[in-house]
Amino acid sequence: MTSKKKWLLLAFAAMTVAPITFGSLKVSSLSAEEPAAPANAPVTVSLDYDKEALQEAVDGILKAKEEAGADFEGDTAQVTATITQQIGLTTITYDGIVSQEVAADGTVGPVKADSAQTYADYTADNVWMMVATFLVFFMHLGFAMIESGLTQAKNTVNILFKNTMIIAIGLLTYAIMGFNLMYPGDSWISGTWFGFAGFGLESQATADTSILYYDGNYPYWTDFLFQGMFAATAATIVSGAVAERIKLHAFIIFSVIYVAIVYPIVGSWEWGGGWLNAASFAESFGGEFVDFAGSTLVHSVGGWAALAGVLVLGPRLGKYVNGGINPIMGHSMPLATIGMFLLWLGWFGFNGGSVLSGDPAGVSYVLVTTSLAAACGIVGAVITALIITKSPDLSMALNGALAGLVGITAGADGVQIMGSVYIGLISGALVVGSVLLLDKLKIDDPVGAISVHLTCGIWGTLAVGIFGTGAFMAQLIGVLAAGAFSFPIALILFLALKFTIGLRVSEEEELKGLDLGEHGQEAYSGFQIINVK
Repeated sequence: MTSKKKWLLLAFAAMTVAPITFGSLKVSSLSAEEPAAPANAPVTVSLDYDKEALQEAVDGILKAKEEAGADFEGDTAQVTATITQQIGLTTITYDGIVSQEVAADGTVGPVKADSAQTYADYTADNVWMMVATFLVFFMHLGFAMIESGLTQAKNTVNILFKNTMIIAIGLLTYAIMGFNLMYPGDSWISGTWFGFAGFGLESQATADTSILYYDGNYPYWTDFLFQGMFAATAATIVSGAVAERIKLHAFIIFSVIYVAIVYPIVGSWEWGGGWLNAASFAESFGGEFVDFAGSTLVHSVGGWAALAGVLVLGPRLGKYVNGGINPIMGHSMPLATIGMFLLWLGWFGFNGGSVLSGDPAGVSYVLVTTSLAAACGIVGAVITALIITKSPDLSMALNGALAGLVGITAGADGVQIMGSVYIGLISGALVVGSVLLLDKLKIDDPVGAISVHLTCGIWGTLAVGIFGTGAFMAQLIGVLAAGAFSFPIALILFLALKFTIGLRVSEEEELKGLDLGEHGQEAYSGFQIINVK
């Protein structure tokens, strides 16, 4: 056996044995008085419970035995407990139950501890959440590919650079302030509209890594990283819509402010326990606002900013000539197609991870509704394009898949199977109609980002009130609130940039391409034809 094969077998054995080893650490088998641990593992267990209350419960059962006589069949005394398990350097804290069984003959058994959540469950949930985080991270490559493919070759470096910067901006701003804006806890400043729990992340010593954090599904650090991957998506949506004519530094400044402040504030209204999540809101509008993974809180928030940016920038040179529409073709449909499939793959983490646990039934159901909606989005877009344009347009099919994915994101966990089919079909039809309508209105969106993320984000959120568990009026209020907050702020930011440092590149630079103008580089050096006419 070669050395390489030997190491592979050892790695496989380690991965196989480790879950079994950890899974075998059953708290319920340990004595509460003398916690024990296997001699070969640095494991200790301690309990914190009310011993007097437990004894009183036992005494009550013994008294009941005396009264029942021969009819007594036994009973169990129970009190709540905090169970702390030390595994190596890791401390795991459980909510549990301490109990003593009283047999039919009056014999009192040993004190035992049990917990509904085990370390194996905690680990499995956390592993899935981290895998989902990796998939959402991978979506940024998908965005980079589809944006590059649907735009001109002379702007490819610029597209790739913006998408590279966006993930950095998203994570850093979310770490500095975004996470604590979106999840302020008890630190609400203005009602439940605005809260802030302070700058920066918790330290390693103070972060809650116990099993009590978020129902025992994952620790603080996983929560931050998963949510941080979402944050960058809002700016990525804007990148595609304003492509091929925005100044790089202006886009970077906008992205920092929007992702650091606007996105987390809107998110806090629902996911952070704000006013959209309040019981009073549900009472007023017939139900809770439901946005499972962010059709509104992520996609339409980015879509509103994209619309504002396009309106301030204006169309690309040569797009609308002599009252007509002049299509500016993307340079690589293979890249765009790769981007769509990468995004669909990433959406398994985006929606599947939003279950916030590794629950097999919950995750698998969400993945099914997500995939069906994407597939139906393609069908809906292709049929609509054939009817209107008489052409099987690949770009419409690609955006149809994304439209279905955005549309199902709000209700992936709550709609019925046929509901996901209808949502996907309608999303596909809507994205085609929206792209064509925006062109008629001379609103130039090179990649269809506004149509995919704003139009279908709104539709998907409202669809929860039609096909899912939400109340339509509650969904409508949530959609309007997100737009009323996001769009004006984005518009003000773009206008401020336009009248200070400038927003749009020069005509010469736009014709030559932003790769040379902004970066002094070419994506396809030696193979690129640049038209400057």
